[in-house]
Amino acid sequence: MSEIAESLSLSVKTVSTYRAHILEKMNLKNNAELTYYVIENRLRDK
Repeated sequence: MSEIAESLSLSVKTVSTYRAHILEKMNLKNNAELTYYVIENRLRDK
C-alpha cells in the first residue's frame, strides 16, 4: 500500500481506510475477493 499512497500523495492510513470502505460497500470480505472482482470485470489497466 505504501507505493499506492506515495503515488497518490496520500498517507498509508488513508489508503488503508479507503480500501476498507471499498470492501464494505462492495460486500467483499478480503483482498482476494477484491482482486477476483477486478480481474473478472477487467478493471485493471494494462
